Amino acid sequence: MGRFKKGTVLSQFCHYLSLFLKKLLNFVTMRRLLTRIINRVLLSEPFTSAMGFEAEIHTQGRRRLVVGLGNPGMEGTRHSVGMAVLGALAARLGVADRWRGDKHVSGEVIVSEVQQTHVVLLRPRLLMNVNGVSVAKAANKYGIRPEDILLIHDDLDKPLGKIGIKHGGSARGHNGVRSCADCLQTDATPRLRVGIGRPKEKTSVERYVLGRFSSEEKKVLDSVLVQSVDLLLSQLSPQDSQGDPQSPSSPAGGRQAAQKRKERERSASPAENSAAAAAQS
Repeated sequence: MGRFKKGTVLSQFCHYLSLFLKKLLNFVTMRRLLTRIINRVLLSEPFTSAMGFEAEIHTQGRRRLVVGLGNPGMEGTRHSVGMAVLGALAARLGVADRWRGDKHVSGEVIVSEVQQTHVVLLRPRLLMNVNGVSVAKAANKYGIRPEDILLIHDDLDKPLGKIGIKHGGSARGHNGVRSCADCLQTDATPRLRVGIGRPKEKTSVERYVLGRFSSEEKKVLDSVLVQSVDLLLSQLSPQDSQGDPQSPSSPAGGRQAAQKRKERERSASPAENSAAAAAQS
């Protein structure tokens, strides 16, 4: 009899747990569907990679779009660290005083140049969950392809102090990135992921990302901004040799260069090797 009661209780628990998970899944699905609908409504015309006369003018030279994802009015929060990096980039380029509002892209823009590459900086003035609307509008206006857009955003899976470039792929739960993929109709857009780490103890993720950096975190953030701008500039600089398999900057060229370097090291005489070791010591 006791075993029967235990089995019944366990069965009921599994049943209610299943119902709860179904409702939770439905809620998440409905929330994403609603966000997608809002994206479509706000995006007055669907994104296309080539747009009209203005786009033809702008595509005479290579043009890149750099976007700092975030929430307007909340620039100092962890979730809007992308905007902080974009601001640091504008300052490095000496154009930080040139932000101008553009209602056609639902954001603020600066048009600048980095080593013969035309660069458009964009700060969306829409909420994070619909940032993609602003990005797609700007890409339409300036005739920029999704693969020539660089998104800068916070990343919970990277600790504070770590950054990295991701060449497209899953949004990994980031609503701003998901909005961009939805509005651009592709997830091929490169992204600079800026680590903010995960909350400690019982702090919710939402409260954590919408919170501001502590004084200790700000000290780390200062160096992160410098490193991020350095990495962005290296990505924006023209690299004509990327498609050349003989170039060390391309994956194939890098492997070939490493192989040649090993061959040279093997062929070096013992005297040369000992001299090199002495010079390094």
